Amino acid sequence: MAVETGVLKRYSEGAETIQADLCCPVDYDCSLLAMLPQEIIEKDYGCGDPSRYVKAGDIVLDLGSGSGKICYMAAQLVGAHGKVIGVDMNDDMLNLARKYQSEMADKLGSNRLEFVKGQIQDLALDLAAMDQHLTQHPVHKAEDILALRDWQDQQRKQAPLIKNNSVDLVVSNCVLNLVHDSDKAQLVQEIFRVVKPGGRVAISDIVSDEPVPKHLKQNQHLWSGCISGALQELEMLEMFVKAGFIAVCYDKWENQPWQVVEGLEFRSVTITAVKPQDEACIDKGHAVIYRGPYSEVYDDDGHAYFRGERMAVCERTYKLLTGGTYSDNFIGIAPAVDVPGTPWDCPSGSLRSVAESKSGLHENKCSPSGGCC
Repeated sequence: MAVETGVLKRYSEGAETIQADLCCPVDYDCSLLAMLPQEIIEKDYGCGDPSRYVKAGDIVLDLGSGSGKICYMAAQLVGAHGKVIGVDMNDDMLNLARKYQSEMADKLGSNRLEFVKGQIQDLALDLAAMDQHLTQHPVHKAEDILALRDWQDQQRKQAPLIKNNSVDLVVSNCVLNLVHDSDKAQLVQEIFRVVKPGGRVAISDIVSDEPVPKHLKQNQHLWSGCISGALQELEMLEMFVKAGFIAVCYDKWENQPWQVVEGLEFRSVTITAVKPQDEACIDKGHAVIYRGPYSEVYDDDGHAYFRGERMAVCERTYKLLTGGTYSDNFIGIAPAVDVPGTPWDCPSGSLRSVAESKSGLHENKCSPSGGCC
């Protein structure tokens, strides 16, 4: 049985009857659960609460939205000017989520939710549109398969399910581990594609302390139960870094494993990350000071920041370090006068201390692989 087939079957059963063994204990915000139908709560299967990262006005994409619980929680947080999109490939789960959509719209005061059919590792392909296409163009022979692939490619380009750079926040609750290992890198790349520059990611999932051995990966029950497809804890972070995200970290880490199988620990975590801003590197006279407690730290471009030392940075880096994820760690010093600025004059791609900047020195304060700030 293919991974996708086993997952579809298990979660279709979960849409029909409660599957208690698919759940990790999670402390959800009870005030957000209060207006949800009980069936939505009971037939939700997750290991964390990524809804706590939602902000007012956000466009939120929930990967593997299932019964819609996280979507309905997020809808309360985005407000009337926000939107929540749930994507799932399971018709039974989509039907369950949509069953209460009108009722929830009345409670919220507007319909700010949408549930769409797609695979989370291929967010450009609209599976509902493909279902409709196949009713008119069924596959009977090899040539039909080639024609279908051509239609899929055109569909992705001309009418993508989720557009490029269109989402403020991508969330997911115990779903990445259900995707086949060969598709996991593509999945993270798809997340990067759809998030706006400056947008965020909050992924709750299961990780293992050691790589999962082959014989466990071949166990369909363990795979659909969020065990066999779990990424090793370091591998999980590195996949987001390789896709181009910055500020990648474990924001939540359960000390106690959810399950231990053959000595391997499987625990719930939440990863957060940011997509870099697509801005030019302009020197306007900004600087930052790293507060400590470490003697020095490096960012994802390889720039070093030394405790207590005022470092000249471009405006883009200044906004990144003082405006959100890193703001508790850095002191920002803005220029007294706003000037047009000039392209960052740093051929080596390094940062400079303010003293060096004034003296015209360009000493490399970064690792050899450091890029432009």
